[in-house]
Amino acid sequence: MNLLSDGRREDGRQLDEVRKIQVETGVIESAEGSARVKLGETEVMAGIKIIPGTPYPDAPGDGVLTTGAELIPLAHESFEPGPPSEDAIELARVVDRGIRESGMVDVKKLCITEGEEIWMVFIDIYALNYDGNLFDACNLAAVCALKSAIVPWKQYGKGEEDLPMPVTCTPISVTECKIGNDLIVDPNFNEEAISTARLTVTTDDIGNFRAMQKGGKGSITRGDLSLCLDRAVEIGKQIRKIIG
Repeated sequence: MNLLSDGRREDGRQLDEVRKIQVETGVIESAEGSARVKLGETEVMAGIKIIPGTPYPDAPGDGVLTTGAELIPLAHESFEPGPPSEDAIELARVVDRGIRESGMVDVKKLCITEGEEIWMVFIDIYALNYDGNLFDACNLAAVCALKSAIVPWKQYGKGEEDLPMPVTCTPISVTECKIGNDLIVDPNFNEEAISTARLTVTTDDIGNFRAMQKGGKGSITRGDLSLCLDRAVEIGKQIRKIIG
């Protein structure tokens, strides 16, 4: 807390500074797209599987996106085997909402035959090592995996060639935690443990706000919200330059 009052953190970062980001794509040979992301010591992998399926009755010409997250015990001693925990479900929903509400994937272009057959895109996310801020690490892994994905039109006999995923933008989430009266970007494990509130804001390429999720029992004031929104836009721009 004393460090924060001086604008510093235990790992030497500024309050609005993100940890080092490393991205590697094409890491799962059997997937249509994949990415491994390191955000500081937090490490996440995402894989994309695409298969033909039946459209929903209320969206006969739209492909389907489904996101799941798994917090495996390998990643941290606090994670337990078994069905997805509440934390894993929330994580998947936040990532899914940012991708869906930004319109990152043009689902109209995932239609094979309207009303009969579409492409179903499954985004599977796995935490490999947890040192805080899985929300942003998982967002990055899912986004990078989607950007690298190839829709298997030829493989399934649905077209003359396989085509890139119809991506329209790069949604980036920025998560901040509140410790005392201070807001810090990209919290590590120790910072998350002592925080009272969390806010994740997802923006698109032009800085529009596409999704938001609050966590924790503490309050986020109007001033806090304004700061988080401004930082989300600026840091989103920085991250897009890093991941390309």
